[in-house]
Order: sequence, then structure tokens, then C-alpha cells
Amino acid sequence: MTATEELVVLLDDDGKPIGSAPKATVHHASTPLHLAFSCYVFDVANRLLTTRRALNKPTFPGVWTNTVCGHPAPDEAVEQAVHRRAKQELGLTLRGLTCVLPDFRYEATMASGVRENEICPVFTAVTGDEPKPDVSEVAATEWVPWELFRDEVLTDRRVVSIWCAEQVAQLALRDPLGR
Repeated sequence: MTATEELVVLLDDDGKPIGSAPKATVHHASTPLHLAFSCYVFDVANRLLTTRRALNKPTFPGVWTNTVCGHPAPDEAVEQAVHRRAKQELGLTLRGLTCVLPDFRYEATMASGVRENEICPVFTAVTGDEPKPDVSEVAATEWVPWELFRDEVLTDRRVVSIWCAEQVAQLALRDPLGR
């Protein structure tokens, strides 16, 4: 492993850590279960920051999705990883980070056969920052009123990642910011 190689936490079927592996080698047709996270970041006007994944990403390139996704490193708290990735990918400082779907789990397969297989706690947060995307991670951003985003995703008028569509269906049953 190189000093800059990112590791992901491998999990057993009960969600317990069983080791780690380089992120670059984990995503394929038989992707092992691993730990991830998703975060939905809002501004004070209750607009959601949506992002389009960079076109060079190995998994789901160019797909519109929630604000930020990622993988905690071994021995890194998931909350710490959310803050780290929001800063790295979008230049955002987060407030009020809250886990709203702690047991979210999904699988998604690309047309190429590459598959995601994650236990992926879902968070919400607020920022006062304007995004400054890292173009190697994020191709575009858009602020969208939550209600509009939710309704468009639920009625298939807005195409988003598989995990985002599943998460929005669950988040629609509650106020994602707990107000």
C-alpha cells in the first residue's frame, strides 16, 4: 500500500468490521460488503446541494446524486469522514451533522457489471458555504429546494443515483433536518 492509497473498511453481513482493502481494488463485479456514508447538505433556505459525480470516477461517473458520499478509513469515525470528504470534495464546513438513516444498506450494479455493496449510514447537515468543487470528484453542483428535489425523485422526473433514489424514498417520510 502507498502512503496515499485510500482504504475501505470491509464488513461481515452483520456490519462488523473484518478488515480493510484498498479502495481501488474493492469495486468490481463481486464487490465485498464495506462501510460508506452519504450526506445531504442543506443551506439556511432549506435547499439541498446536489452534485454530479466526476466523469472520471470508476463507479457511477457523471451521475447526479446527494451532496457527498465516501468511505471512512479504518479507525476513523464515520462522522469525521463525512466532515473530511465534504471539505475535500466541496470545500464545505458542516454544522448540525445528524445521522438520519443509520442502517441504510444497498447494492447497485453499473451496466459494466461493477457493483456497489455498502452499509451506508445517511447524514444531513447544514452549511453557510458556497461549494468549491474538486473537479476530480465533482463535475457540477446545484442547489435545489428540498421539497422540489424530493418530489421529482419520487416521481422519476429527476434521475439520480440508485442509492440516492432509495434514500430519498426513506427521507421523504420525515423532515431530513429534524425540524
